[in-house]
Amino acid sequence: MSPPLAVAPHLSQEAGSQETYIPKVCVHTWTGHTQGVSVIRTFPGTGHLLLSGSMDTKIKLWDVYQEGNCLRTFMGHHKAVKDVTFSNDGRRFLSCGYDRQMKLWDTETGTSCRNPSFHLITEPFSRVGQCLKAFSNGKIPHCIRFHPDEDKQNIFLAGMSDKKIIQYDMNTGEITQEYDQHLGPVNTITFVDENRRFITTSDDKTMRAWDFDIPVVIKYIAEPDMHSMPAVTLHPSKKWLAAQSLDNQICIYSAENFRQNRKKRFAGHTIAGYACQVGFSPDGKWISSGDSDGNVVFWDWKTGRIKSRLKAHSKVVIAHEWLPHETSKVITASWDGLIKLWD
Repeated sequence: MSPPLAVAPHLSQEAGSQETYIPKVCVHTWTGHTQGVSVIRTFPGTGHLLLSGSMDTKIKLWDVYQEGNCLRTFMGHHKAVKDVTFSNDGRRFLSCGYDRQMKLWDTETGTSCRNPSFHLITEPFSRVGQCLKAFSNGKIPHCIRFHPDEDKQNIFLAGMSDKKIIQYDMNTGEITQEYDQHLGPVNTITFVDENRRFITTSDDKTMRAWDFDIPVVIKYIAEPDMHSMPAVTLHPSKKWLAAQSLDNQICIYSAENFRQNRKKRFAGHTIAGYACQVGFSPDGKWISSGDSDGNVVFWDWKTGRIKSRLKAHSKVVIAHEWLPHETSKVITASWDGLIKLWD
């Protein structure tokens, strides 16, 4: 679990302190998923481990800096995995899938955390890496997020297929709040303003801002020309939100007043209805996105021009992550079942 400082001593530095460049070649391929990969997340802070969720129902933990092996496989979902997210310290993570389950896991041991709770469903524990307990409200969760504050790591939010965002306290297993204003399934949850607020997007083609723990919309963003925005990423400066819009462009919104910056838009890629993740280099210089043809497209954040188009996979590049302490390393994941490291 601890970062391999002997191999990569720079992991102890601050992320984003080096100037970054655009990767050009594939230096490693992780194989092991038998169907498309739907989500990847790097270990918080260091990025020395990689978590991937797949349509083959499995979640895998991979080593990034040493041999590049699969360290553990987590089995517990019995339909495709939709989203995974690490806690702040990376010791635990949450997953959600089309089996309507949200599960809490221990990253190191592979078992789910044993918090007694009446909302938990117990499953047979037969092999290591299998989940013991799961939260469910009977609806399909589309996205899942821990509350980012250190003193609120027992709280998570999930955007559901029944148009609600539900807030759980994992200590009790209770639903402590429901945010119910959207008119379609909720696709993203992004915390802003020192985690006092969060932004959600939905199939209803709107974006809504909320104060945490208050189920009233403080800002409602809907324009006649808006499309659904199924992927949202915060700029490293935390001042801007980049939203993947289904009309083949990335729209930029202020994280403070939530207004769209119409001078900044990034286009020239085709996503054809896929929720391709938006990425930023650690220094915020480049913005990147997968596309439906298997490319990763890189734009200059300042000018909005395409700088590079990298043919990475044979199918849609649904997710990618920049490594926080590297100058030009990006991990891509695709519906072709492969995860690749580029440099």
